[in-house]
Amino acid sequence: MKKTVVFGFYGTTLDAGVTKKRWDRWRPTVALCRHDDLVIDRLELLHSPPAARGAELVAEDIRQVSPETEVRLHPLPTQDAWDFEEVFAALHDFAARQTFRPSKERYLVHITTGTHVMQICWFLLTESRHFPATLVQSNPPPRRSLDRPGEYRLIDLDLARYDELARRFRREHDDSVAFLKSGIDTKNRDFNALIGAVERVATRTREPLLFTGPTGAGKSHLARRVFELKRARGLVDGPLVEVNCATLRGDGAMSALFGHVKGAFTGAARDRKGLIRSAHTGVLFLDEIGELGPDEQAMLLRAMEDKRFLPVGTDSEVTSDFQLIAGTNRQLRDAVRTGAFREDLLARINIWTFELPRLRERPEDIAPNLDFELTRASDRLGEKITINREARSRFLDFARSPSALWSANFRDFSAAVLRMATLAPAGRIDVATVREEETRLAAAWQRADATADADALLQEVLGEASTALDRFDRAQLADVIDVCRQSATLSEAGRQLFAVSRRARTSRNDADRLRKYLARFGQSFASVQREARTS
Repeated sequence: MKKTVVFGFYGTTLDAGVTKKRWDRWRPTVALCRHDDLVIDRLELLHSPPAARGAELVAEDIRQVSPETEVRLHPLPTQDAWDFEEVFAALHDFAARQTFRPSKERYLVHITTGTHVMQICWFLLTESRHFPATLVQSNPPPRRSLDRPGEYRLIDLDLARYDELARRFRREHDDSVAFLKSGIDTKNRDFNALIGAVERVATRTREPLLFTGPTGAGKSHLARRVFELKRARGLVDGPLVEVNCATLRGDGAMSALFGHVKGAFTGAARDRKGLIRSAHTGVLFLDEIGELGPDEQAMLLRAMEDKRFLPVGTDSEVTSDFQLIAGTNRQLRDAVRTGAFREDLLARINIWTFELPRLRERPEDIAPNLDFELTRASDRLGEKITINREARSRFLDFARSPSALWSANFRDFSAAVLRMATLAPAGRIDVATVREEETRLAAAWQRADATADADALLQEVLGEASTALDRFDRAQLADVIDVCRQSATLSEAGRQLFAVSRRARTSRNDADRLRKYLARFGQSFASVQREARTS
């Protein structure tokens, strides 16, 4: 059988006594060694240096009542038993010096004696397994039964052994996960696992969360639910401040994020607090964080690490203790390689990263999301919206089919359900309504496909520089590049591109016109052709 080893403090109040009358009092350390059903083979008794004589007397008394118990005394070098840092450090060092043999010994930590600070330190070091032990709490007998040792109770900190507690924690976790999913009974295993991980991390840390994934995958919605969960758990008491970084452009970006003082620049008629200071004690959600400029990235990094920053136009620092959630649909690693995103900022926000999947990757979740969107549409329209069985079957078949692109993911899906709900005869969506929506979506996706192809072409040729083009230039240049790639020579491409206008011209140097046009964007016919051959 394993031997039983107990660690405990000599209690300078409860354990003390030098006269024979001490046997008329209940002394926790001595009493613990008197239980018939708890044979203690060794007692490691810690004490403060000034209490050495009292500890020795307790050891002598234990030898009388429990001769089989070996008592080892250990002076604990602490000056103030109420100083948490001092007591914890001393106990931590003591634990490090021990040689534990759990295969041959079982360990108990007696928490009845000592200051409250000492008891807390015992608990923390036992819970962290620095002492691989079970806690033991002892209680005195009734006053008329002082000849008895009283009672003791074992407290095992392995919560997995407490079935009801385990069930309680599982229920709490399940409720939190359901909250993050807005009550939608999702079936996709990978998505459910992702949300479960988000719940565990969000409720246990203040470190940044980074949500990645395509537009419309639900990053903003999930960030709001995480904030609500944190607030419900008492982890934040400030507000949720949301900002789409793609809207922060030019000189106003720094002011919007970090604030400014009156007179900092032309038009600064009064002080501006700034979004980061507004998020103090709350959550700051920076959507599309990859769109921040380099100066804003540098300031954000300092604000995260030091909780301090300088508003525009002042040398006086301000503080903001906020928790960050960031979202992006860009590959930030690629942006680091091109110099568009700071590597140190990515390292700071990339501690907990969760990639949200596309709607098309979760076909089993389309049905429960349809029910959720119907409920939302009912709330928005102020009437109960339903869908008949045949229409529901048709829409689900369409939504899961390969032709359903769902380019904007849940934004597309939510908008489709809302349109059908709005047009539903007498509040009931029928097959005709579904058929109309299918036609509408197919046309929209066809246009989106053409835009996506153009964007991909420009990205291939221009790289990151393509994001700096106006919409007009993007459409025109994409078509020019496409024609060049399908033409054998510069002149042939020029004839196709200027086929109408060249009829009214006396000089028809189409090649020169095309050459000058491509040069505006740092390109040539040869470079475009080279891109075509290597792609």
